[in-house]
Amino acid sequence: MHGRTLLGLGSLATAALLALTACGGETGAGGGTASPDGDTVKVGVLHSLSGTMAISEVTVKNAELMAIEEVNAAGGVLGKKLEPVVEDGASDWPTFAEKAQKLIRRDKVAAVFGGWTSASRKAMLPVFERNKALLWYPVQYEGLESSPYIYYTGATTNQQIVPALDYLKEQGKKKLFLVGSDYVFPRTANKVIKAYAAANGMTIAGEEYTPLGSTEYGTLVNKITQAKPDAVFNTLNGDSNVAFFKQLKSAGATSSSLPTMSVSIAEEEVKGIGADNIAGHLVAWNYYMTTPGKTNEAFVKAFKAKYGADKVTSDPMEAGYNAVKLWAAAVEKAGSTDPEAVKKAAGGISLDLPEGKVTIDGANHHMHKTARIGVVQPDGTIKETWNSGEPIAPDPYLKSYPWAAGLS
Repeated sequence: MHGRTLLGLGSLATAALLALTACGGETGAGGGTASPDGDTVKVGVLHSLSGTMAISEVTVKNAELMAIEEVNAAGGVLGKKLEPVVEDGASDWPTFAEKAQKLIRRDKVAAVFGGWTSASRKAMLPVFERNKALLWYPVQYEGLESSPYIYYTGATTNQQIVPALDYLKEQGKKKLFLVGSDYVFPRTANKVIKAYAAANGMTIAGEEYTPLGSTEYGTLVNKITQAKPDAVFNTLNGDSNVAFFKQLKSAGATSSSLPTMSVSIAEEEVKGIGADNIAGHLVAWNYYMTTPGKTNEAFVKAFKAKYGADKVTSDPMEAGYNAVKLWAAAVEKAGSTDPEAVKKAAGGISLDLPEGKVTIDGANHHMHKTARIGVVQPDGTIKETWNSGEPIAPDPYLKSYPWAAGLS
Protein backbone atom coordinates (compact mmCIF):
# COMPACT_ATOMS: atom_id res chain seq x y z
CA MET A 1 0.00 0.00 0.00
CA HIS A 2 1.52 3.28 -1.15
CA GLY A 3 0.42 5.25 1.91
CA ARG A 4 2.78 3.29 4.11
CA THR A 5 5.80 4.95 2.54
CA LEU A 6 4.78 8.29 4.01
CA LEU A 7 4.17 7.24 7.58
CA GLY A 8 7.20 9.03 8.94
CA LEU A 9 5.90 7.83 12.28
CA GLY A 10 7.74 4.68 13.14
CA SER A 11 7.06 5.05 16.85
CA LEU A 12 3.34 5.44 16.20
CA ALA A 13 3.18 2.36 14.03
CA THR A 14 5.12 0.44 16.67
CA ALA A 15 2.80 1.68 19.40
CA ALA A 16 -0.20 0.63 17.35
CA LEU A 17 1.17 -2.86 16.89
CA LEU A 18 2.09 -3.12 20.56
CA ALA A 19 -1.48 -2.15 21.38
CA LEU A 20 -2.63 -5.22 19.47
CA THR A 21 -0.86 -7.43 21.98
CA ALA A 22 -2.00 -5.36 24.94
CA CYS A 23 -5.64 -5.85 23.99
CA GLY A 24 -5.45 -9.48 22.96
CA GLY A 25 -4.28 -8.96 19.40
CA GLU A 26 -5.45 -12.09 17.66
CA THR A 27 -5.18 -12.01 13.90
CA GLY A 28 -8.02 -12.60 11.51
CA ALA A 29 -11.47 -11.12 11.02
CA GLY A 30 -12.66 -8.60 13.54
CA GLY A 31 -15.83 -10.46 14.45
CA GLY A 32 -17.85 -7.47 13.25
CA THR A 33 -21.04 -9.26 12.21
CA ALA A 34 -24.52 -8.98 13.66
CA SER A 35 -25.25 -11.80 16.08
CA PRO A 36 -27.85 -14.04 14.44
CA ASP A 37 -29.82 -14.23 17.69
CA GLY A 38 -29.18 -10.67 18.93
CA ASP A 39 -31.38 -7.68 18.26
CA THR A 40 -28.61 -5.07 18.07
CA VAL A 41 -25.47 -4.36 16.05
CA LYS A 42 -22.62 -2.72 17.96
CA VAL A 43 -20.67 0.08 16.28
CA GLY A 44 -17.68 1.96 17.67
CA VAL A 45 -17.41 5.74 18.03
CA LEU A 46 -13.80 6.74 18.74
CA HIS A 47 -12.78 10.38 19.12
CA SER A 48 -10.73 12.65 21.37
CA LEU A 49 -13.18 13.64 24.08
CA SER A 50 -10.33 15.10 26.15
CA GLY A 51 -7.01 16.81 25.38
CA THR A 52 -6.04 19.35 22.75
CA MET A 53 -8.19 17.85 19.98
CA ALA A 54 -11.43 17.75 22.00
CA ILE A 55 -12.27 21.26 20.70
CA SER A 56 -12.77 19.63 17.29
CA GLU A 57 -13.73 16.02 17.91
CA VAL A 58 -16.55 16.17 20.47
CA THR A 59 -18.94 17.63 17.90
CA VAL A 60 -18.04 14.87 15.40
CA LYS A 61 -18.91 12.28 18.03
CA ASN A 62 -22.23 14.06 18.62
CA ALA A 63 -23.08 14.04 14.91
CA GLU A 64 -22.28 10.34 14.58
CA LEU A 65 -24.52 9.53 17.56
CA MET A 66 -27.32 11.58 15.98
CA ALA A 67 -26.92 9.65 12.72
CA ILE A 68 -27.05 6.37 14.64
CA GLU A 69 -30.31 7.50 16.30
CA GLU A 70 -31.74 8.42 12.90
CA VAL A 71 -30.80 5.04 11.44
CA ASN A 72 -32.46 3.34 14.42
CA ALA A 73 -35.60 5.49 14.09
CA ALA A 74 -35.84 4.34 10.46
CA GLY A 75 -35.68 0.68 11.50
CA GLY A 76 -31.96 0.11 12.02
CA VAL A 77 -29.91 -2.06 9.67
CA LEU A 78 -31.17 -5.45 8.55
CA GLY A 79 -33.95 -5.10 11.13
CA LYS A 80 -31.50 -4.62 14.00
CA LYS A 81 -30.88 -1.45 16.03
CA LEU A 82 -27.40 0.04 16.22
CA GLU A 83 -25.76 0.12 19.65
CA PRO A 84 -22.93 2.68 19.85
CA VAL A 85 -19.88 1.98 22.01
CA VAL A 86 -18.12 5.31 22.65
CA GLU A 87 -14.40 5.53 23.48
CA ASP A 88 -12.03 8.46 24.13
CA GLY A 89 -8.82 8.60 22.09
CA ALA A 90 -7.67 11.37 24.47
CA SER A 91 -5.64 13.22 21.79
CA ASP A 92 -3.04 10.45 22.14
CA TRP A 93 -2.23 8.37 19.07
CA PRO A 94 -1.24 5.09 20.77
CA THR A 95 -4.49 5.35 22.77
CA PHE A 96 -6.43 5.45 19.49
CA ALA A 97 -4.75 2.20 18.43
CA GLU A 98 -5.46 0.59 21.79
CA LYS A 99 -9.11 1.67 21.84
CA ALA A 100 -9.61 0.55 18.24
CA GLN A 101 -8.34 -2.91 19.14
CA LYS A 102 -10.68 -3.03 22.14
CA LEU A 103 -13.69 -2.06 20.04
CA ILE A 104 -12.91 -4.68 17.41
CA ARG A 105 -11.92 -7.58 19.64
CA ARG A 106 -13.69 -7.12 22.96
CA ASP A 107 -16.81 -5.25 21.88
CA LYS A 108 -16.98 -6.96 18.45
CA VAL A 109 -18.27 -3.85 16.70
CA ALA A 110 -19.32 -4.08 13.06
CA ALA A 111 -17.51 -0.83 12.17
CA VAL A 112 -15.74 2.07 13.86
CA PHE A 113 -16.41 5.73 13.13
CA GLY A 114 -13.55 7.84 14.40
CA GLY A 115 -10.29 9.72 14.39
CA TRP A 116 -9.38 13.27 13.41
CA THR A 117 -5.64 13.84 13.09
CA SER A 118 -3.67 11.88 10.53
CA ALA A 119 -1.45 10.71 13.37
CA SER A 120 -4.46 9.02 14.98
CA ARG A 121 -5.44 7.46 11.65
CA LYS A 122 -1.89 6.25 10.94
CA ALA A 123 -1.79 4.69 14.39
CA MET A 124 -5.10 2.89 13.82
CA LEU A 125 -4.46 1.78 10.24
CA PRO A 126 -2.44 -1.37 11.03
CA VAL A 127 -4.99 -2.35 13.70
CA PHE A 128 -7.86 -2.32 11.19
CA GLU A 129 -5.84 -4.00 8.46
CA ARG A 130 -4.59 -6.74 10.75
CA ASN A 131 -8.10 -7.42 12.09
CA LYS A 132 -9.78 -6.97 8.67
CA ALA A 133 -12.20 -4.53 10.27
CA LEU A 134 -13.63 -1.26 8.92
CA LEU A 135 -12.75 2.29 9.98
CA TRP A 136 -14.85 5.18 8.65
CA TYR A 137 -12.61 8.22 8.95
CA PRO A 138 -14.48 11.55 8.75
CA VAL A 139 -11.89 14.30 8.34
CA GLN A 140 -10.09 15.89 5.39
CA TYR A 141 -6.49 14.77 5.22
CA GLU A 142 -3.23 15.06 3.26
CA GLY A 143 -3.90 12.24 0.78
CA LEU A 144 -1.16 9.89 -0.51
CA GLU A 145 -2.83 6.98 1.26
CA SER A 146 -5.47 4.34 0.73
CA SER A 147 -6.39 1.24 2.68
CA PRO A 148 -8.80 -1.59 1.90
CA TYR A 149 -10.13 -1.25 5.46
CA ILE A 150 -10.56 2.53 5.72
CA TYR A 151 -13.31 4.66 4.15
CA TYR A 152 -12.32 8.32 3.95
CA THR A 153 -15.51 10.43 4.10
CA GLY A 154 -13.69 13.77 4.39
CA ALA A 155 -11.80 15.39 1.52
CA THR A 156 -8.56 14.14 0.06
CA THR A 157 -5.98 16.59 -1.27
CA ASN A 158 -7.48 17.30 -4.70
CA GLN A 159 -10.84 18.11 -3.10
CA GLN A 160 -9.59 20.69 -0.57
CA ILE A 161 -5.92 21.72 -0.62
CA VAL A 162 -5.55 21.91 -4.41
CA PRO A 163 -8.78 23.91 -4.87
CA ALA A 164 -7.64 26.23 -2.05
CA LEU A 165 -4.34 26.82 -3.85
CA ASP A 166 -6.15 27.36 -7.16
CA TYR A 167 -8.32 29.98 -5.45
CA LEU A 168 -5.35 31.82 -3.94
CA LYS A 169 -3.59 31.76 -7.32
CA GLU A 170 -6.67 33.23 -9.01
CA GLN A 171 -6.73 35.95 -6.36
CA GLY A 172 -3.15 36.88 -7.29
CA LYS A 173 -1.53 35.48 -4.13
CA LYS A 174 1.95 34.39 -5.24
CA LYS A 175 3.95 34.42 -1.99
CA LEU A 176 2.80 32.02 0.73
CA PHE A 177 3.90 31.43 4.33
CA LEU A 178 3.18 27.90 5.61
CA VAL A 179 2.18 27.40 9.25
CA GLY A 180 1.29 23.98 10.67
CA SER A 181 1.19 21.67 13.65
CA ASP A 182 4.17 19.35 13.86
CA TYR A 183 2.81 16.00 12.69
CA VAL A 184 2.05 14.08 9.52
CA PHE A 185 -0.91 16.03 8.05
CA PRO A 186 0.67 19.51 7.94
CA ARG A 187 4.10 18.25 6.89
CA THR A 188 2.73 16.10 4.07
CA ALA A 189 0.21 18.77 3.01
CA ASN A 190 3.05 21.27 2.79
CA LYS A 191 5.05 18.95 0.54
CA VAL A 192 2.07 19.05 -1.80
CA ILE A 193 1.75 22.84 -1.48
CA LYS A 194 5.44 23.35 -2.25
CA ALA A 195 5.22 21.13 -5.34
CA TYR A 196 2.15 23.05 -6.51
CA ALA A 197 3.85 26.38 -5.87
CA ALA A 198 6.93 25.39 -7.86
CA ALA A 199 4.77 24.49 -10.85
CA ASN A 200 2.51 27.54 -10.64
CA GLY A 201 4.85 30.48 -10.26
CA MET A 202 4.37 30.83 -6.51
CA THR A 203 7.05 31.16 -3.83
CA ILE A 204 7.20 29.96 -0.23
CA ALA A 205 8.20 32.79 2.11
CA GLY A 206 8.55 30.53 5.15
CA GLU A 207 7.55 27.18 6.65
CA GLU A 208 7.09 26.77 10.40
CA TYR A 209 5.70 24.03 12.66
CA THR A 210 4.65 24.02 16.32
CA PRO A 211 3.67 21.13 18.62
CA LEU A 212 -0.03 20.33 18.98
CA GLY A 213 -1.40 22.35 21.89
CA SER A 214 1.09 25.21 21.45
CA THR A 215 -0.16 28.59 22.68
CA GLU A 216 2.84 30.91 22.15
CA TYR A 217 2.89 32.37 18.66
CA GLY A 218 4.48 35.78 19.16
CA THR A 219 7.81 34.83 17.57
CA LEU A 220 6.13 33.01 14.70
CA VAL A 221 3.80 35.93 13.99
CA ASN A 222 6.86 38.22 13.87
CA LYS A 223 8.50 35.91 11.32
CA ILE A 224 5.35 35.98 9.20
CA THR A 225 4.97 39.77 9.22
CA GLN A 226 8.67 40.27 8.46
CA ALA A 227 8.46 37.87 5.48
CA LYS A 228 5.61 39.95 3.99
CA PRO A 229 3.74 37.07 2.30
CA ASP A 230 0.62 37.59 0.18
CA ALA A 231 -1.19 34.97 2.25
CA VAL A 232 -0.70 32.40 5.02
CA PHE A 233 -1.62 28.76 4.39
CA ASN A 234 -2.60 27.40 7.81
CA THR A 235 -2.57 23.70 8.75
CA LEU A 236 -2.57 24.18 12.53
CA ASN A 237 -4.94 21.78 14.28
CA GLY A 238 -6.87 21.91 17.54
CA ASP A 239 -6.87 24.69 20.11
CA SER A 240 -3.53 26.11 18.90
CA ASN A 241 -5.63 28.05 16.37
CA VAL A 242 -7.16 30.08 19.19
CA ALA A 243 -3.79 31.45 20.28
CA PHE A 244 -2.50 31.87 16.72
CA PHE A 245 -5.35 34.02 15.45
CA LYS A 246 -5.55 36.12 18.61
CA GLN A 247 -1.82 36.87 18.42
CA LEU A 248 -1.99 37.47 14.66
CA LYS A 249 -4.70 40.08 15.27
CA SER A 250 -2.77 41.63 18.17
CA ALA A 251 0.19 42.13 15.81
CA GLY A 252 -2.01 44.27 13.59
CA ALA A 253 -2.46 41.73 10.79
CA THR A 254 -5.92 41.78 9.24
CA SER A 255 -7.73 39.55 6.77
CA SER A 256 -7.20 42.30 4.18
CA SER A 257 -3.49 42.87 4.78
CA LEU A 258 -2.61 39.22 5.45
CA PRO A 259 -5.35 36.75 4.47
CA THR A 260 -5.06 33.27 5.95
CA MET A 261 -6.37 30.13 4.24
CA SER A 262 -7.15 27.42 6.80
CA VAL A 263 -8.04 23.80 6.12
CA SER A 264 -8.75 22.62 9.68
CA ILE A 265 -10.94 25.46 10.97
CA ALA A 266 -14.69 25.02 10.63
CA GLU A 267 -17.65 26.57 12.45
CA GLU A 268 -16.91 24.78 15.73
CA GLU A 269 -13.33 26.07 15.80
CA VAL A 270 -14.48 29.60 14.85
CA LYS A 271 -16.57 29.60 18.03
CA GLY A 272 -13.50 28.67 20.07
CA ILE A 273 -11.25 31.22 18.36
CA GLY A 274 -13.84 34.00 18.53
CA ALA A 275 -15.37 35.28 15.31
CA ASP A 276 -13.92 38.77 15.92
CA ASN A 277 -10.41 37.25 15.76
CA ILE A 278 -10.87 35.42 12.46
CA ALA A 279 -13.62 37.21 10.52
CA GLY A 280 -12.66 37.82 6.89
CA HIS A 281 -10.16 34.98 6.72
CA LEU A 282 -10.57 32.07 4.29
CA VAL A 283 -11.32 28.38 4.81
CA ALA A 284 -11.54 25.42 2.43
CA TRP A 285 -14.04 22.59 3.00
CA ASN A 286 -16.81 20.63 1.28
CA TYR A 287 -19.64 21.71 3.59
CA TYR A 288 -20.73 24.71 5.65
CA MET A 289 -23.67 25.19 7.97
CA THR A 290 -24.92 27.72 5.40
CA THR A 291 -24.74 25.26 2.45
CA PRO A 292 -28.12 25.56 0.68
CA GLY A 293 -30.58 22.69 0.30
CA LYS A 294 -33.46 21.04 2.14
CA THR A 295 -31.31 18.12 3.30
CA ASN A 296 -28.91 20.47 5.07
CA GLU A 297 -31.74 22.58 6.51
CA ALA A 298 -33.19 19.45 8.11
CA PHE A 299 -29.75 18.36 9.33
CA VAL A 300 -28.98 21.71 10.99
CA LYS A 301 -32.45 21.86 12.54
CA ALA A 302 -32.14 18.34 13.96
CA PHE A 303 -28.65 18.96 15.35
CA LYS A 304 -29.70 22.16 17.10
CA ALA A 305 -32.82 20.50 18.47
CA LYS A 306 -30.75 17.66 19.93
CA TYR A 307 -27.68 19.51 21.21
CA GLY A 308 -28.77 23.14 21.70
CA ALA A 309 -29.90 26.14 19.65
CA ASP A 310 -26.43 27.70 20.00
CA LYS A 311 -24.66 24.69 18.43
CA VAL A 312 -23.14 24.85 14.97
CA THR A 313 -22.62 22.25 12.27
CA SER A 314 -19.33 21.86 10.41
CA ASP A 315 -17.63 19.86 7.67
CA PRO A 316 -15.91 17.18 9.82
CA MET A 317 -19.02 16.47 11.87
CA GLU A 318 -21.14 16.37 8.71
CA ALA A 319 -18.64 13.89 7.23
CA GLY A 320 -18.94 11.83 10.42
CA TYR A 321 -22.73 11.90 10.11
CA ASN A 322 -22.38 10.91 6.46
CA ALA A 323 -20.11 7.99 7.37
CA VAL A 324 -22.83 6.36 9.47
CA LYS A 325 -25.45 6.83 6.73
CA LEU A 326 -23.14 5.52 3.99
CA TRP A 327 -22.09 2.48 6.04
CA ALA A 328 -25.74 1.70 6.85
CA ALA A 329 -26.62 1.91 3.14
CA ALA A 330 -23.74 -0.44 2.29
CA VAL A 331 -24.88 -2.90 4.97
CA GLU A 332 -28.43 -2.94 3.58
CA LYS A 333 -27.11 -3.44 0.06
CA ALA A 334 -24.79 -6.23 1.23
CA GLY A 335 -27.44 -7.91 3.37
CA SER A 336 -24.72 -8.35 6.01
CA THR A 337 -22.53 -6.41 8.43
CA ASP A 338 -19.53 -8.58 7.54
CA PRO A 339 -16.71 -6.18 6.57
CA GLU A 340 -15.83 -8.05 3.36
CA ALA A 341 -19.47 -8.09 2.22
CA VAL A 342 -19.84 -4.39 3.05
CA LYS A 343 -16.70 -3.57 1.05
CA LYS A 344 -18.06 -5.39 -2.01
CA ALA A 345 -21.35 -3.53 -1.76
CA ALA A 346 -20.09 -0.04 -0.94
CA GLY A 347 -18.62 1.08 -4.28
CA GLY A 348 -20.93 3.37 -6.23
CA ILE A 349 -23.38 4.05 -3.42
CA SER A 350 -24.67 7.64 -3.71
CA LEU A 351 -26.69 9.52 -1.10
CA ASP A 352 -28.18 13.00 -0.94
CA LEU A 353 -26.46 14.30 2.20
CA PRO A 354 -26.21 17.76 3.83
CA GLU A 355 -23.27 18.78 1.59
CA GLY A 356 -25.05 17.49 -1.52
CA LYS A 357 -24.52 14.31 -3.52
CA VAL A 358 -21.80 12.04 -2.11
CA THR A 359 -20.69 8.87 -3.88
CA ILE A 360 -18.36 6.14 -2.57
CA ASP A 361 -15.45 5.39 -4.91
CA GLY A 362 -15.10 1.62 -4.82
CA ALA A 363 -11.52 1.67 -6.08
CA ASN A 364 -9.91 3.88 -3.41
CA HIS A 365 -12.59 4.14 -0.68
CA HIS A 366 -12.72 7.94 -0.87
CA MET A 367 -15.78 10.02 -1.69
CA HIS A 368 -16.77 12.13 -4.70
CA LYS A 369 -17.25 15.57 -3.09
CA THR A 370 -17.84 19.22 -4.06
CA ALA A 371 -15.03 21.62 -3.05
CA ARG A 372 -16.05 24.92 -1.40
CA ILE A 373 -14.08 28.03 -0.38
CA GLY A 374 -15.62 30.17 2.35
CA VAL A 375 -15.08 33.43 4.22
CA VAL A 376 -15.59 33.59 8.00
CA GLN A 377 -18.30 36.11 8.86
CA PRO A 378 -18.48 38.43 11.90
CA ASP A 379 -21.34 36.33 13.32
CA GLY A 380 -19.23 33.15 13.17
CA THR A 381 -20.92 31.60 10.16
CA ILE A 382 -19.01 30.84 6.96
CA LYS A 383 -20.18 32.29 3.66
CA GLU A 384 -19.33 30.30 0.56
CA THR A 385 -17.47 32.39 -2.01
CA TRP A 386 -16.64 29.65 -4.56
CA ASN A 387 -17.44 26.00 -5.29
CA SER A 388 -16.38 23.44 -7.87
CA GLY A 389 -19.87 23.21 -9.36
CA GLU A 390 -20.02 19.42 -9.15
CA PRO A 391 -18.45 16.63 -7.09
CA ILE A 392 -14.73 16.09 -7.73
CA ALA A 393 -13.55 12.51 -8.21
CA PRO A 394 -11.07 11.60 -5.44
CA ASP A 395 -7.44 11.40 -6.52
CA PRO A 396 -5.58 10.64 -3.27
CA TYR A 397 -2.24 10.03 -4.99
CA LEU A 398 -2.63 13.10 -7.26
CA LYS A 399 -1.97 10.90 -10.30
CA SER A 400 -3.74 13.37 -12.58
CA TYR A 401 -1.40 16.24 -11.64
CA PRO A 402 1.99 16.20 -13.42
CA TRP A 403 3.53 18.50 -10.79
CA ALA A 404 2.82 15.90 -8.09
CA ALA A 405 4.90 13.16 -9.73
CA GLY A 406 7.17 11.57 -7.13
CA LEU A 407 5.27 12.80 -4.05
CA SER A 408 3.86 9.37 -3.27
